[in-house]
Amino acid sequence: MKERSSSPGTPDSGRRARPKPAKLKMTVQYATSTREPLPSRALLRKWVKAALAHDAEIALRIVDEEEGHRLNRDFRNKDYATNVLTFVYRDGQIHPDSPLGEKRSAYPLTGDIVLCAPVVENEAGQQQKDLMAHYAHLTVHGVLHLQGYDHQEDEDAKNMEETETRILAWLGYEDPYAGYQPAEAVDCG
Repeated sequence: MKERSSSPGTPDSGRRARPKPAKLKMTVQYATSTREPLPSRALLRKWVKAALAHDAEIALRIVDEEEGHRLNRDFRNKDYATNVLTFVYRDGQIHPDSPLGEKRSAYPLTGDIVLCAPVVENEAGQQQKDLMAHYAHLTVHGVLHLQGYDHQEDEDAKNMEETETRILAWLGYEDPYAGYQPAEAVDCG
C-alpha cells in the first residue's frame, strides 16, 4: 500500500512531507425536522478534517428549507433554498506562498457552513446518489469555499472539482461529478 505524503485536500498531494494536521474547533447544530438520516457529528468532523488544510473554527448547521431559503435570499439575493452556504468570517490571513500547514497568522480560519437537509435529500434522490455520500460532498465543498476555493471561473471550477473528487475518493466515496454537470451537482454560496 502506498503511503500518502500529504492530506487529500492539499493542492500538492504527493509532493511534500505530510503537513502538521490542522486543528479544528467545530460546533454542529441540527435545526431540521427531516425524517431522513442525518450525518453524525463524528462523520461531519471526519469530512471537514479531510478537506481542511489550515486551523479552523467552524459552526456547521443543518437546516430546514425555510431557513435555507431565508439565508440564500438574504445573503445571495437568490429566492430559493440551496444545498450549501459558506460564510467566511476570518480567513486567517494565510499568505498564499506559505508552505501548506504553515500559517503566518496567529488565529484560525473562522466561518459557518450551512447544509439544507431537504435540498440535499432531494438532490441525492434526483441524482441517484447515496445520501451520506452527497452530504460528504457538500460538506467538503463548503470547507473548500471556507479556504478560498471558488468555481466562478472555469479554471477555478476545474481545480475545485478535482480537489473535491480527490478528497472524496480518499474518504471512500465515488466521484461526485460522474455523470452530472457541475452546475447541477452543486448550487452553493
